[in-house]
Amino acid sequence: MATEIGETPSSPSQSPSYPVSQLRHFYLAVDRPQFRVETLVDLLGVVGRRSGLPMVVCCSSRDELDAVCSTVSSLPYISLSSLYSDLADSDRAQILESFHHATTKWNQSDVQSSDGGENEEEGPKSHMVVVTDACLPITPSESPLPARVLINYELPVKKEIYMRRMAACLASDGIVINMVVGGEVVTLKSIEEGSNLIIAEMPIQVSEIL
Repeated sequence: MATEIGETPSSPSQSPSYPVSQLRHFYLAVDRPQFRVETLVDLLGVVGRRSGLPMVVCCSSRDELDAVCSTVSSLPYISLSSLYSDLADSDRAQILESFHHATTKWNQSDVQSSDGGENEEEGPKSHMVVVTDACLPITPSESPLPARVLINYELPVKKEIYMRRMAACLASDGIVINMVVGGEVVTLKSIEEGSNLIIAEMPIQVSEIL
């Protein structure tokens, strides 16, 4: 069975003694590769219900992107788009523009919410873009996707790719959630050490990090 959100997986390193509010990188254990999609749906069932939340899901291949989109498209609380190699330039530009618009609205609603204004249950769907590494917005003519939540659906094998995803798809105050299958713990540890990052276990109450 897939790892339930809130279960305690085996830690790749000793848990750091930092307040959750100071951590921006997390891992979520997945029992087996075939449970990856199911675990993502469980995660989105919590995170994805946050009204207007701008999210990016990074995949290593087009096949995995298609699998994610096929599953997530049925979730009624998520507005879904994808960036892939044979997407028309005009469609790509529209997706990027729409995401930046969603991010602006999120930032505005976040301020209103902190002032006791807007109720998140009454807002729009969360806004998700699924992208492969080959199609990240990293060209000089494109602005990065400033996601509040970046989900590494597949953990990259190199720290350079991890940092590239961050540069292309993460807001300055955003968080990263890494989905990690058992055999990838060594890779996660290598990325953590090579990038001078602290990648902590995702807290049981996901709302603590949003």
